[in-house]
Amino acid sequence: MTTTYAVLSEGLEKHYGEVRALRGLDLAVPEGSVCGLLGPNGAGKTTAVRILTTLTAPTAGRALVAGQDVTGDPAAVRRAIGVTGQYASVDGDLTGRENLRLFARLAGLRGRAGRERADGLLERFGLAEAADRVASTWSGGTKRRLDLAAGLITRPRVLFLDEPTTGLDPAARAHIWTAVRELADEGTTVLLTTQYLEEADRLADDVVVVDRGRAVATGAPAALKARIGSYAEVTVAREPDLAGAAAVLDRLTGGLPALDAERLTVGVTVLDPGLTLPRVIRALDSAGIPVTDASLRPPTLDEVFLRLTRTTATTATTANSTPTPQKENAA
Repeated sequence: MTTTYAVLSEGLEKHYGEVRALRGLDLAVPEGSVCGLLGPNGAGKTTAVRILTTLTAPTAGRALVAGQDVTGDPAAVRRAIGVTGQYASVDGDLTGRENLRLFARLAGLRGRAGRERADGLLERFGLAEAADRVASTWSGGTKRRLDLAAGLITRPRVLFLDEPTTGLDPAARAHIWTAVRELADEGTTVLLTTQYLEEADRLADDVVVVDRGRAVATGAPAALKARIGSYAEVTVAREPDLAGAAAVLDRLTGGLPALDAERLTVGVTVLDPGLTLPRVIRALDSAGIPVTDASLRPPTLDEVFLRLTRTTATTATTANSTPTPQKENAA
């Protein structure tokens, strides 16, 4: 079966003078999927979204969104997409209903069609009860739901969400997560940038880790976790034993243990699938290091992210002792 891509970029570059915010970014997002775009601040995520949504032109490379070239036919791209940025774009002086009807008119939906679309979205996102209150009186999470609803006025084929849950409490974040998964189940392609690794783990079919303007890893969250092995963590009884426990784990795994003096824990990535927890405990016992807890588990996406971005940063620094600064203030 041939895969149809809703978002496709090849060798995408963006330069600001001497600064290269994107350095050949390749993306391939299948239709109807959720793609999580992850990376540290300044990695180039927001620059990529700005190019894909026609807000800025690439310096080099090519990008297609919903089958349309972002530079060759930007108007066609804009007709096919919805965008929700990092900050709510709703007008606080208007009610929720007035906001959505305004967005409908701007999108060319007038009269009854616009009113019905706005009212339907208010119901879908659980906003009907607050619909006739001015948006300035709404909570942050409710405003974000209204902002997401506004991005769906035109029933977009591709929805870009740039950190949609930043600053929201867990309950409000869960509301947004549910809405995003429902949209994907209905066939909308979603490209999501986020600083919440749990968010990408919960929502994304595939994750693209971006660092220094390039995609350094791509795959399903489970596949990326499998790439870096499991994670061993032990809790020692006394702080002086941290160094000894780290030495034991280093010897067993060849990894670089991370020490947490406050929690009295030592953790390390384990690449050897044959290493078992009993073997770790026996080695610590032989070294005379008492432990109060020990675990061997799959890594979290946070640990995958830190491992991948730390590796690329180290490689880049080794290759160039004066790394090129990132002008973009990416989210």
